[in-house]
Amino acid sequence: MLATRARRWAHSAPPPRPQQTQREAYERARAEHYKQRNRSLLLYSAATVLVVSAASYLAVPLYRVFCAKTGFAGTPTTDMSKFLPERLVARTDLDRRIRVTFNADSSDSLPWSFEPQQREVRVLPGETALAFYTAKNHSDEDIIGIATYNVAPDKIAPYFAKVECFCFEEQRLLAGEEVDLPLFFFIDQDFVDDPDMKDVDDVTLSYTFFRARRDSYGNLVPSEGPLAVAGSVPAV
Repeated sequence: MLATRARRWAHSAPPPRPQQTQREAYERARAEHYKQRNRSLLLYSAATVLVVSAASYLAVPLYRVFCAKTGFAGTPTTDMSKFLPERLVARTDLDRRIRVTFNADSSDSLPWSFEPQQREVRVLPGETALAFYTAKNHSDEDIIGIATYNVAPDKIAPYFAKVECFCFEEQRLLAGEEVDLPLFFFIDQDFVDDPDMKDVDDVTLSYTFFRARRDSYGNLVPSEGPLAVAGSVPAV
């Protein structure tokens, strides 16, 4: 008889209230929402860190490419379209030779002597010219140096093109070693068609050698100057 009453009580027990079922569903949905949001936030943060790290790593090479492509800050251009054979022909129809003067400096932290082998050359637009610099390491240790460069006046930079140059490349000089550094360049033919170039007859090409050191990513960069990177390890 007790068993019969228990069965009747079980069948007569009220079902769960709808409010409780809806609240449980709401809590589950809310928990899933926060879980998805936290996952998205984590992915976004990781992507941001990767982008910032990549930008920092590429900052120096991209700056160099930008300057070389646009002539920014007096940096001679390296636009490959200017190196077509038909453009490397002197404009002999114009009696207008441009005087290119060479300048050389080295930072106080670099125990090198650095100087041009020729004071100046005169070239026609489109004419290629070869010049040399000499660098000597006066210390008793091997040292790596990096040279930066620019031309003056700044506005001629888009027309000043280098075929071969030692700039922005590491130069390792052994203790007491002396080397010749070549520079092969030309002034683009379009120079004569630019009205802004009518008053430009003299150009100064300047190089400065800095002692190289490694930045936080292991790249060799100048220890001083516009491309020096903070947080570098001691000089090489």
